[in-house]
Amino acid sequence: MQRSLGTCYYPEHWDEDLWHQDARQMVEAGLSWVRIGEFAWKRMEPDEGKFEFEWLDKAIDILGQAGLKVVLGTPTATPPKWVVDKYPDMLARDENGSLRKFGSRRHYCFSHMGYLEQCRDIVTRLAKRYGNNPYVAAWQTDNEYGCHNTSISYSAVARDGFCAWLRTVFRGKNNDGDIAALNRAWGNVFWSMEYDSFEDIDLPNLTVTEANPAHVLAFRRYSSKKVVEFNRAQVDIIRQYCDTPIAHNYMGRITDFDHFEVGKDLDIASWDSYPLGFLEDRVGASKQEQIDFSLQGHPDFQAFHHDLYRAVGKGRWWVMEQQPGPVNWAPYNPAPLPGMVRLWTWEAFAHGAEVVCYFRWRQAPFAQEQMHAGLLRPDNAPAPAMTEVQQVTSELSDASDIIKAKARIALIFDYNSDAMWSIQPQGQSLSYFGLNFDIYCALRRLGLSIDFLSPDTRDFAEYGLVIAAGMMHMPDDLKAALAHCSAQVLLGPRSAARDAHMAIPVPLPPDLKDFDIAVAQVQTLRPEILIPLAGGGAVKGYFELIEGDDEDVLTTAKGVSVAKIAHNMIYLAGWLDDAGFERLLKIMCEKAKIGIVQMPYGVRRRRAGDEEFWFNYTADAVDTSVGTIAPADVLRL
Repeated sequence: MQRSLGTCYYPEHWDEDLWHQDARQMVEAGLSWVRIGEFAWKRMEPDEGKFEFEWLDKAIDILGQAGLKVVLGTPTATPPKWVVDKYPDMLARDENGSLRKFGSRRHYCFSHMGYLEQCRDIVTRLAKRYGNNPYVAAWQTDNEYGCHNTSISYSAVARDGFCAWLRTVFRGKNNDGDIAALNRAWGNVFWSMEYDSFEDIDLPNLTVTEANPAHVLAFRRYSSKKVVEFNRAQVDIIRQYCDTPIAHNYMGRITDFDHFEVGKDLDIASWDSYPLGFLEDRVGASKQEQIDFSLQGHPDFQAFHHDLYRAVGKGRWWVMEQQPGPVNWAPYNPAPLPGMVRLWTWEAFAHGAEVVCYFRWRQAPFAQEQMHAGLLRPDNAPAPAMTEVQQVTSELSDASDIIKAKARIALIFDYNSDAMWSIQPQGQSLSYFGLNFDIYCALRRLGLSIDFLSPDTRDFAEYGLVIAAGMMHMPDDLKAALAHCSAQVLLGPRSAARDAHMAIPVPLPPDLKDFDIAVAQVQTLRPEILIPLAGGGAVKGYFELIEGDDEDVLTTAKGVSVAKIAHNMIYLAGWLDDAGFERLLKIMCEKAKIGIVQMPYGVRRRRAGDEEFWFNYTADAVDTSVGTIAPADVLRL
């Protein structure tokens, strides 16, 4: 499939006499796609039942006749004030019980059935009107589920929905809720927390100390299902009127809901890539990395999400919003190093993106995002990124297509485990995402390409190395599939550490039939404390005392077991530093006959079929085994 470029555009922000000029300039810049509509509910329906679509008809017609393909967004992320006035209890509440008021965006609770019906109405009208429009070539549902901590709401309607959902989860013999089963599963005998009825159960916030982890996990699962159901309601309506592909734009390191479950109803996964915006508040980068990559973004964070969303999208994925310049919402908002917009674009294509859309076409001179750069300045002059976009356009016209290819290494990513870690981290700054990101970064420093897999995967025949690190609840059939596959398998720390309701199982974890191993004790370490490994590297943050007679792969300098092997599986009992992870992964790659290439600092490699892409994330020229790469440059070999 030929790769293409696009942008995000808000015709409702500009006088109509600019629309023709904008469309023409977009095409001249080499753009093929334009996303519109996702925040324009008030302009579509200024009052309940009063619809004004003529401006949208005209905008779509102008863009389409210019040669652009339109992605039409449903506007449900920004319900207008009249909707809030109609349903005042639709507003979400945060964990402290504070109301998420009208005045920005994403101010709704997924549990509110009245709001869902209002969304169904506007989506139905859009789908009827534009489902067969030849210029509308794709749809986007809502915008950035979970952004601004909005997928979990502690409202009264969420409480009622949660209680009703628990009845279905703990269904008794008479098809009614079995409260005794819930009490047993949650361990509510502890602290005298047993309930007499489902109506007694409140939301797990504002408790004196931490709430029961089983209670919190159940609410996280309920909240995730509400996101899935909300998205599905829109998808089902759109599919009644067209067979145009449907996407949603996810975000970086937003893990409050199961993206794989949402993705099952969609044709395309997309995400919004802001490398500089994410560097300080989401990556978890060291201070030195924040300095070294302040104008480039972390060399692995974007790639991690490219690979993750390729899996969520079942192979089809886009970057729906690509940062083109300074943003307005990060702790610091520098301009990208010259060349980085081009590099980010090519990196997305190398990882399989079909489309990269830049956010936004023109910088807005008003409201919350007036300091967020676009491809044009507010005065219509080109912003610095425009030159790089035009360069990519020229390069795409001369380049052969990029072949999609499976990697030999797979990493299972489980949103349920991310929730379990966040509920019970056992140590400050420890997270499931962080553990898997550290492993991913180590693999990338070894020049390796990675596929992500859903936790529902059971066939691993195409892979030489499969990683299921930190997957706190592992179904028995998954453990069996990993034990009997032909790949080398890395588990731990914390893999199979809990049952489905957050209880420690007996036999003790990881309860793997081919292992003689048990986790006897867990300790977490202060950030400045490292436990050296024999031969180099160290354990940091999280360390398990494991018992058993299986062969050691890694030990501490004092001879304490850190990783043990049985058949094709290695159980890792600690969170390793960079050197430790690289040592272990080199051992496993050698067993799997996977070749490695040690990368220079800040340089990354991505294989795509018979091709290789090399990316220099540093501000200096770097000598590599394939030649010298200029700062912020890309080599395609």
